[in-house]
Amino acid sequence: MSHVPAVSSILSPAYLAEFVRQKYKVASDTSCRIIRIGANHTYLITSATERYVLRVYARNWRTELEISEELRLLDLLQENNFSVSYPIPDVDGQYIQQMNALEGLRFAVLFSYAEGAAVKNLSKEACSQLGTTIARLHQQTVDLTINRKDYTADTLVRWAFDLAKGFFGEASEAMQFFSRALTAIDKEFSQIDSAVVRHGVVHLDIWQDNMKVSEDHVVSLFDFDNCGNGPLFLDLGYTLMSLYRHEPNKEEYLEKRELFLQAYRSTFPFSEAEEKLIPYGGLAIWLHYNGVHVQRFDDFSNPFLSPTFLTYWINTARQWMEFHGIQI
Repeated sequence: MSHVPAVSSILSPAYLAEFVRQKYKVASDTSCRIIRIGANHTYLITSATERYVLRVYARNWRTELEISEELRLLDLLQENNFSVSYPIPDVDGQYIQQMNALEGLRFAVLFSYAEGAAVKNLSKEACSQLGTTIARLHQQTVDLTINRKDYTADTLVRWAFDLAKGFFGEASEAMQFFSRALTAIDKEFSQIDSAVVRHGVVHLDIWQDNMKVSEDHVVSLFDFDNCGNGPLFLDLGYTLMSLYRHEPNKEEYLEKRELFLQAYRSTFPFSEAEEKLIPYGGLAIWLHYNGVHVQRFDDFSNPFLSPTFLTYWINTARQWMEFHGIQI
């Protein structure tokens, strides 16, 4: 009997455990279990002595070239002693595996395991270390270009607004804010002076779910799936917006923000013009991910994407900007 075509499938952990045992230099007792079914599917690969993470990319989410560029960036960071989850080659020296899933060809990559704990509300010490970590990342990626998306007001926000408009319509208060935010971001980004605003490769998704913190506050980053080319303040904006969201005491947040920025500046100074753009960087990426929600409705966001969720998402963006004294 032929199989019914699928939009998305969850690959068997038992199959993937055997696949990894055959393809990589791992122990015979290596096993596999699901960590997360999200935009991509993530599996924990373990043995008595080793741990890895296997990412299975969603069908048609990233091209093989885009994945290769992500891995090239990670190799560069790892070679320069940056604390990052890096790709592991198979016995033939290959990084990217092909999986013939029900829905069609999918790619998979085995990554090193990032040690430490996942922490939603970072301590002040961890916030300071995070500032240093991102500064060191940007020192490696400033003026670098990879064969990935160029992040601009159009590719970040206009793209997302057009998708959301087709999904939700334009009449709601939330979508009206989205439209005004697009205008504001377009204006600010169009005035960027490249002489004082640094560009390079950005992570674009630095938040607590994509980092681990050790007991001595060392921060390791992972999930560079959305990396691309753009102004470096984008990473600062989104990271600080995440710290803001997870710290209920905003006086505490302001202390953490200052520690973060002080640590970043002491490692890799940035201009006053960049600092003024930080709120807009957080806003732009936040709205961008609403576009991803719409784009991936069939196989990712279906359980939560709704008009109510859109209102929550936009209200979060509104509060972030108002906290900085900016009315949209």
